[in-house]
Amino acid sequence: MPHVALVTLVVRDYDEALSFYTGALGFELVEDSDRGDGSRWVVVRPRGTQGTGLLLARAKDEAQRAAVGAQTGGRVGFFLHTEDFVGDHARMRAAGVRFLEEPRHEAYGSVAVFEDLYGNRWDLLQPA
Repeated sequence: MPHVALVTLVVRDYDEALSFYTGALGFELVEDSDRGDGSRWVVVRPRGTQGTGLLLARAKDEAQRAAVGAQTGGRVGFFLHTEDFVGDHARMRAAGVRFLEEPRHEAYGSVAVFEDLYGNRWDLLQPA
């Protein structure tokens, strides 16, 4: 059965992106391979999952650099599901993650919008 394996996220720098995603968000590093041309194949995903990963791709030119942090036009473009909203929210705040709102409790679950280090918007979401 086909499935989405990776989603590319254009970043300024591999190491700063890795630090944020593995440190502040608690993702695991799946792969970090030198491609031989100065680029790397860097994949992270939420710890303990086997689902879709993020391919952290360093911007190569001015057009790509302009897209860093604005890949979804200012909309929430990424959804991080959790089974422990309160705990993950507190851990992420303590790690310096910038939340744009206080947690809300909607019919579909508990949610709070946060930004990654580049300004991409994410939902931290515990479905109802």
